[in-house]
Amino acid sequence: METNGSLPPYEVLVAGPYFTDLVFHGLDRPVRPGTEVFADGFGLVPGGAYTPAMALHRLGRRVVWSADFGTDPFSAHVLACARREGLDGAAFRRHPFPVRSLTVALATEDDRAMVSFQDRVDPAPLVPLLRRFRPKVLLLPQLRWDEGTVAACRAARELGALVVMDCHDTPASLDDPAVRAVLALVDVLTPNDGEALRLTGAAGLDEAVDLLGRLVPTVVVTRGAQGATAVRAGERHDVPAARTATGAATVDPTAAGDCFNAGLVHGLLGGWDLPDCLAAASLCGAAATTGPGSGSALRAEELDQLLGQRTRPLARSAELRS
Repeated sequence: METNGSLPPYEVLVAGPYFTDLVFHGLDRPVRPGTEVFADGFGLVPGGAYTPAMALHRLGRRVVWSADFGTDPFSAHVLACARREGLDGAAFRRHPFPVRSLTVALATEDDRAMVSFQDRVDPAPLVPLLRRFRPKVLLLPQLRWDEGTVAACRAARELGALVVMDCHDTPASLDDPAVRAVLALVDVLTPNDGEALRLTGAAGLDEAVDLLGRLVPTVVVTRGAQGATAVRAGERHDVPAARTATGAATVDPTAAGDCFNAGLVHGLLGGWDLPDCLAAASLCGAAATTGPGSGSALRAEELDQLLGQRTRPLARSAELRS
């Protein structure tokens, strides 16, 4: 689907690979070498960057997702799911060879372990995509500091787009000048607490948030059952973890972080203040845990109902950095 005069402009460019997730959930204990554990349930679901793209689309945002697909059944599965959801494929690249990308997720009530495999494919250059689609937000679901990502972050800033970056357990350290250089071009960083500690080498979360806050204007750290902590312009906001609307038990937390990011970006685009963005993000993340993968991601009307009259726009979405 191409942008034309009859369609609204793109709001978010999501850049990252797809994954097919094989989710074993309801494990009563962690899996250890030499043991066998039976799961209560199983799901074959799309994941990776599909999750934030789909979650933002469900929230009513016009999203374009840059990803690579091949001739393999895993690519076919995610493409079929993307079509059913109505995702825009204008930035998809299809290759005449397999582009396998899959994860086995082992989910207990409180956490999950994952094993992944991915065929190597050089991702599409993002600068031409940014200039073509001119999104308001560039969402990078993984911490990357290669030359192409640095160029994309610079181009996004030149075009007035907000750069939002997650970590996704990427082995990186602030001791690396290249990592610090890319973070200096990021507007919003969203690690979880473990990632923030590893990235900074800090002894505690408060120190980690302080160190990251010196590099990135807005830092949002997810803390699982303890909620989330955000710092912007020296102001700290702590929000508790949201409960699901139905009180449903946790089935699979795999997609929670990506759906949290979708709710956060949705609020930023709406011009909401930071606590309200965090409230939306927390609700989106909590809802995602109630089913395997991202299938339980909230739709716009569901989030509106849960938020009620809480949100109050403070700025136009074109002024996201203010």
